[in-house]
Amino acid sequence: MEDCRLSYMRLCKDHYIDPQECIVEKLKSLQHTGGKGRSILDLSTESLAPKTCAVLGKVLATDRTFTELRFADCMLSEDAVKNLAQGLAYNGYCKKLDLKGNNIRGSGVEALGKMLRYNRSLLSICLEWNGLGMLENSFAVFCEGLAANSTLRALDIRNNQINHEGAEEICAALKRNISLRALDLRWNNIGLLGGRSFIEMLKANKVLSRLELAGNNIPTDISKAIEMSVDNNADRQTLTDQHSKQTSAFSQHIKSVEKEKSLQITDLMDQLDLKEEQLRKSKRTSTLHVSHLQETLEERKEAFNSLAAK
Repeated sequence: MEDCRLSYMRLCKDHYIDPQECIVEKLKSLQHTGGKGRSILDLSTESLAPKTCAVLGKVLATDRTFTELRFADCMLSEDAVKNLAQGLAYNGYCKKLDLKGNNIRGSGVEALGKMLRYNRSLLSICLEWNGLGMLENSFAVFCEGLAANSTLRALDIRNNQINHEGAEEICAALKRNISLRALDLRWNNIGLLGGRSFIEMLKANKVLSRLELAGNNIPTDISKAIEMSVDNNADRQTLTDQHSKQTSAFSQHIKSVEKEKSLQITDLMDQLDLKEEQLRKSKRTSTLHVSHLQETLEERKEAFNSLAAK
């Protein structure tokens, strides 16, 4: 934790930026908790300047302290979001990111898409209450990043002004994405056409097992069809997980048996080596004993011959 604070202070000095007191105090307070909560950096509701986010992004690019980052309700500017996203693109440790309520739109959305393309550690991202769907081209870049991502498991994009065209973009991405398990799209406006896009997407995507679509003006029959497909994916995923667990357990059992057999064979070989060594020693002892007996016999024979001659 101290390394993270010192790195932040040094980079601020290098870029001629005054360190923001809220960040310094947060890092200090985490340092003095004695390890409790030290894996979470919570800067929610803090006012973070773009230059500060540029430095913070550089710190987070190589950070291995925080598994969760919270920037909720900070009203980050587009430049601030871009600076954070540039750092997080290369972060290989953080698992959870919260950017709720920052009115992210335009170039900020594109920056998040590029971050998704390169990041290989984030498992969950919350982007609730932003403006991802306001600009179609920007949201298309975001969806391209999602399509290329192979680690993200949960994405929350509630209340992001996503219409049926945005739904088509995200469905096209999910046809290629093989990792996302949970998607929350509540309170957007994807409508009938967007609902149909999800039905088509779910014919190809067999991984998405949780999909929230309440408040999207989707007809009931379309909603039920989507729900049925998602439930089938969930059942399939449950069976896959169970199979994986059983396979893993069986594999571990086989490895354990193989290790035990290997130890038994090694022990048996050691015993055979010991027996062989004992036999060699016994043979050498017997040979020496026979040699001594022959020498004794020769001596007695010579003595007997000498006595007979006399």
